[in-house]
Amino acid sequence: MKKLIAAVFATAVAVGAVGAEAKDWTKVRIGVEGAYPPFSQVTADGKLVGFDIDIANALCEQMQVECELVTQDWDGIIPALNARKYDAIIASMSITPERKEKVDFTNKYYQTPAKFVRKKGSGIEITQDGLKGKSVGVQRATIHDNFVTEVYGDEVEVKRYGTQDEAYLDMVAGRVDLLLADSIALEDGFLKTDSGKDYEFVGPDFTDPQYFGEGVGIAIRKGEDELREMLNAAIDAIRANGVYKSIQDKYFDFNVYGS
Repeated sequence: MKKLIAAVFATAVAVGAVGAEAKDWTKVRIGVEGAYPPFSQVTADGKLVGFDIDIANALCEQMQVECELVTQDWDGIIPALNARKYDAIIASMSITPERKEKVDFTNKYYQTPAKFVRKKGSGIEITQDGLKGKSVGVQRATIHDNFVTEVYGDEVEVKRYGTQDEAYLDMVAGRVDLLLADSIALEDGFLKTDSGKDYEFVGPDFTDPQYFGEGVGIAIRKGEDELREMLNAAIDAIRANGVYKSIQDKYFDFNVYGS
């Protein structure tokens, strides 16, 4: 009988603890990278701009919560979430099985393919033979890093960078033969710039879910189910009321949400 009473008491305490931890979401801190145009970048006067930034602010407005954006280097973006530096990550993070082991995700809020970029006239082809001895620049700890390492690691030298901008600089300096990244980031952040005028896409679109996941989602700490559902509802709402399309059309001339 004493054991039964103790067990009931312990259960009641546990339930009470969970209830005590339930959060009234009036403010959401969102981790962003700030170094991945056109999705996220910092202007010369220190302002955060980009597709991810506008989406973050629109979601907070839809949820009627205060939005605080926190910049964080990509390498530490998930550890900082789990260390409670912020509550969610909106930083073009693809939903992959590996990341799902560490964090939970909302539904996707966009999905675009990965592509390679080469210098015009280089003649490099995206085949096992065509890549032999070549170097490929990727942002460290990304799906692109994982893909090129696993699929082409025996043929190429993988050069890893803390930011995508660092990879662009080395491409222009001739220190890498190819880049692999999200096609939109490459086009808007590099190919459409003066620095990228001598470079071009090469090879197919890469979308294999084994490497590139289920689209780009918002990462949250495991167990934050209420926040995840709030964000999912807000994603659906801004897609239904036209806010998402207005943000998309500001940056892109096609549907980035995917099918």
